[in-house]
Parts: sequence; C-alpha cells; structure tokens
Amino acid sequence: MYNFTLIAENYLRKRSVNILFNLTHRVYLMNPFSVNFENVNATNAIMTWKVHSMRNNFTYLCQIELHGEGKMMQYDVSINVNGEYFLSELEPATEYMARVRCADASHFWKWTEWSGQNFTTLEAAPSEAPDVWRSVNSEPGNHTVTLFWKPLSKLHANGKILFYNVVVENLDKPSRSELRSIPAPANSTKLILDRCSYQICVTANNSVGASPASIIVISADPENKEVEEERIAGTEGGFSLSWKPQPGDVIGYVVDWCDHPQDVLQWKNVGPNTTSTVISTDAFRPGVRYDFRIYGLSTKRIACLLEKKTGYSQELAPSDNPHVLVDMLTSHSFTLSWKDYSTESQPGFIQGYHVYLKSKARQCHPRFQKAVLSDGSECCKYKIDNPEEKALIVDNLKPESFYEFFVTPFTSAGEGPNATFTKVTTPDEHSSMLIRILLPMVFCVLLIMIVCYLKSQWIKETCYPDIPDPYKSSILSLIKFKENPHLTIMNVSDCIPDAIEVVSKPEGTKIQLLGTRKSLTETELTKPNYLYLLPTEKNHSGPGPCICFENFTYNQAASDAGSCGHVPVPPKAPPSMLGLMTSPENVLKALEKNYMNSLGEVPAGETSLNYVSQLASPMSGDKDSLPTNPVEPPHCSEYKMQMAVPLRLALPPPTENSSLSSITLLDPGEHYR
Repeated sequence: MYNFTLIAENYLRKRSVNILFNLTHRVYLMNPFSVNFENVNATNAIMTWKVHSMRNNFTYLCQIELHGEGKMMQYDVSINVNGEYFLSELEPATEYMARVRCADASHFWKWTEWSGQNFTTLEAAPSEAPDVWRSVNSEPGNHTVTLFWKPLSKLHANGKILFYNVVVENLDKPSRSELRSIPAPANSTKLILDRCSYQICVTANNSVGASPASIIVISADPENKEVEEERIAGTEGGFSLSWKPQPGDVIGYVVDWCDHPQDVLQWKNVGPNTTSTVISTDAFRPGVRYDFRIYGLSTKRIACLLEKKTGYSQELAPSDNPHVLVDMLTSHSFTLSWKDYSTESQPGFIQGYHVYLKSKARQCHPRFQKAVLSDGSECCKYKIDNPEEKALIVDNLKPESFYEFFVTPFTSAGEGPNATFTKVTTPDEHSSMLIRILLPMVFCVLLIMIVCYLKSQWIKETCYPDIPDPYKSSILSLIKFKENPHLTIMNVSDCIPDAIEVVSKPEGTKIQLLGTRKSLTETELTKPNYLYLLPTEKNHSGPGPCICFENFTYNQAASDAGSCGHVPVPPKAPPSMLGLMTSPENVLKALEKNYMNSLGEVPAGETSLNYVSQLASPMSGDKDSLPTNPVEPPHCSEYKMQMAVPLRLALPPPTENSSLSSITLLDPGEHYR
C-alpha cells in the first residue's frame, strides 16, 4: 500500500492532497495483439485476439467495436489470456472494421489502446424480388411491352448483381416459355408479344444465386382504355394524389409518371387499403408538365388503368406567343387565327388569350377594353377565356385604315412575352367588290384553258382532223336528217376507176391562171391526147365506159369546174379510131376554170395526179358538147389498179384484149390531174 501526497504552495497559502492505493492496482496493460477473423461467411464471423499475461488467474475485461454500413456495434467480454468473440447478424458482402481494447477486470483503472482489423462478409443470394413495372403499347396483332425494374439496394442485393433473368410464359399455351438474360446494370427490356395472355417473371442474380421472382401478367385484351384526364395543382413538396377505391379484390395500386428531362418512367407502389399518396422528388422542376397514371392490381397480377392526372409543380408564364395569320381581309373586318399554336409544351396551363389592337383613332371597338402596356402605350384589349378558341373576327373597322395587333396567351402565372405589333390595312370597298368579280372569272378562264389543254387531241380530231373520216363527217347527219337512206358514203371496194387524167406542162414554161382570161390555146401547151382501152369482152353491147367522175371528198375545188363527164364510145369502134369526144378547146376551158381560183402559178416541171370518183354527176367542161341523151355508166363492181404511166415511156398500142379500163397519155410538159 502506498500513500502519495501532493503539495501546492504560493505566497498566500499552502495546500496538499493525498491518495492511498495498492500499487498493483494501478497497472497500465499492454495493447492486445494478433487480431484475426475466422469462419467468415455472409452473416457470421469469429474474432480472435491475444493479450499479455500478468500472472496466473488474471482476468481481463475487453471491449469490441464493430463498424460497418454506417453503423457501430459494441460488445464486452472477459478473458484470461486469449480472446474470442462470435459476430452474428452481419450483412452479406459487407466490409467491416473490428477492434478491441482491454483493462484489468478486478481493479479497472485504464483501457489499453485499440487493436483492430478489417474483414468482408461473403455474398448471399438477393433477399428481395426486384421492383418491376411495365408500359404496354397495344398495336394491331401484338403488344409491345417495355419492362422496367429498380436496382436492388445493397441491403437486399447481398452482393454484386451480375444479370437479370426475364422468363416470359404464355398462359394460353403453357408449354411455351422464353428466357432472357439481361446483363447488369441494365434496368429495362422490350418484348413483342402476340394477342395472348403472358406471365412475366423477373429475378436478380449475383454470384451466389437468384432473388425471389417479381411477377407481372399481361392480359390479351388491349389496354387502350379511355380515361378522362384530371388537372391537379402541385406544390413545392410535390403532388398530392387521391383516387377512388377499386371494387373487388385489389392487392395494391401503382402510380407511375415520367421524370423530365430524362423521360425515365418512375412508379410508386401503394398498399391495397390506401387511396391517396404524395409524390415528392427532387426531380420535379417548375414549368414542366407531369402526367400521372393510377393503376389497380388484381389478384391475378393484372394492372387496370383507373385514373389520369396532369399538373405542374409550379406554373410559369407562357414562353412564346402564337403565330397569327390574317384571313378574310375586307374593308370593314379581318380574321385573326392561330390554329397551329400548341398548348401542351407551355410551362403552364393556357387559360386563354389576350388580343391587343391599336388604331389611329384611339377608340376601342365593341367588346374591346382600354389597356396600358408595359411601355406605357395605350391600346385596346380583348380577352378570350376559352383556350381552345384560336380565332377572332375583328369587325366594325373603317375602309382604308391602318391597324396594329398582337396576340399573347396567359396562364395563372401571367401572360406571354410582349411582342411587336403586326400591321394591317383595310382595303377600299370597291376594290373588294372587283376582287369578288374578277376572281371567279379568272378561275373560270383558267379552268377552260386547262380543259382545252387536256382535251386538245379530242378537239382536233373532232373539229379539224388531218385526214377526214367519211364515217365521222357531218354530211352523214344531214343525210339522215333528209331521210334519204339510199345515199351513202362511197366505200373503197365499190367502183372501178376508168380513167386517170394527166396534165403536164413543158419545162421552162409557166401558166398564169390568176388575173388573166387569155385562152390556153395561145400558149405553148400542146393538146392532150387520150387513149381509151376497152374492157376485155369482145362483144360488149352496153353503153360506153366511164371516163372520169369528180371525187368531192378529195378535191372539192374540182367539183366547181365539172370537167369530168360521161362520153359515149361506140362499142364496135376499134381503139385506133377512138378520139376525144369533147373538143380540145372545151377541155382547155375546163382546165382553166378548174385552176383559176386555186393556183396562182404552176412552176415548170411540176406535175400532180388527181384521182376522180365514179359517183359524181356527169358534167363536162363544155356543156354544149355533151350528147343530148347521155348513156348511163355500167355498174362498177370493184376498184382495179390505178396507174399513172411515166411520160417518157413508150407504150404499145392498146388491143382489144387489154385488161385496163382506160389510160390517158399526155405529152411531156402538160399539166396532169
């Protein structure tokens, strides 16, 4: 035993204290050592350490502290030489720090310094099913299902999540199932399903095992249920939502929404006995619209949409003004419209529009009220309370007047930004009437021009075709109108051409037919010679052959001359005795009459060939030279070859057995037709 005295003294007084103790009770022990952990698993571990022995049967009091996951746990234990303690209720895959200190258990005086060591528990299978939700887009013939899940907390993951297993099972065909492994850290996947009922199971997996499954059922019925959307007002603390309870067995409710600007689907699970909740998150921003959907979960894990709600955590004034168009401008009114203005993207609910109007008269029209803008200028204002009304007729205006306007929307937080005024001038009253008259006329003219352009080919074929079609001629309608069924248009196979009249002019000679009445006999033209070949029959007792008939279809000018006619030919006369029944002078007169009005000058060396018909009336160039009783031509059964013989070729004299009906030969240099 020792008695220790401490004395303190100064110039005023002297003081002292003393203490009596056993010296062996004031021993400062050495620190523990050899701290180790044994049999470490996911939730348990054994901690061991050693102390320096003082003497036999000396008892130590040791204190253990365990730090991990932000927690601290403390344990006390008495030992003699070697210490050991069983740590339980540890978290899997968690790093811990354990330390120990000791003192004399019989006579406690002072703790030793800490001695410690770190250790990590092993992984375990995830202890909780992942929180899974889905978004279904129903399309014709299939469902597009997007699965979302939230990552497990470290407390429930019990290790590092490596992948997620998604098992899709067809409830209508239980034998068919599909397994998909989605590597972590992915938190969504997309599925294309047909119109059957499916059960989807999602599990989280680490190196040890899988978590319990989270089950969702996708019904075969489409989810395009129409639900009326309700507006709600948010606060700084978030959105307060409430809904009507779902009749029947409900195992819970789900509220989902999108976080902007990432547009990530978020959801919150609510118990079956709860019909309200508060959605609060730091992601809500002022001026952003959030759409909430409330689903009820049946006992079959099928979700049914119950209500829709939309709102702003804080409304702001509109960010832009609509683009306004001026329509129906008249001398007394015009129409303002802004149909393309979208209200969904605005930072608040559009409650209506303000229309500002200025004029030189500074008088407000009916329905307008005086207002003062932020710059101090005065104008007239009209308020539209319906946000869906996006047009206004401004009337009671003066002609040829100058006006200014601009339109801005407003929300509960205020109206849109100030914009520059748009200028418009009303026209004169008379000009508007002229426009009303001229526009229809211009439209009609354009329409007629377009129709004529599109039908130009039809108009050409109908009115002035290149080659007239006898069967489409207007003469047919006249024939039918006169009710004369015996007259028809000549067919090609009806007649036999009997004569080709060839007229030629000597080279270097010009015949002036217009502006002169000089007789053609005075020119250098030689008289035409005609050669007629009779039919092949030797004993022909009928009338003479057809010489020429004018075809009015192909040469209308020749019909006026009447230069062709029937010329009787004695049937028994030899070919060499045949002559031109009409005098050459009459023929020349007919030629002059035919070409007087149609040709101005026939160049030298030019020739032409004119085919004549057998159905025209018999006429001659000189009516006096015709017989009194002309013989009717025989019936023609068919056309035969028509041929113009070259002038420089010498032909043998015709015989009685010749098969040609009639050939006319002229000297070189004569006109031919």
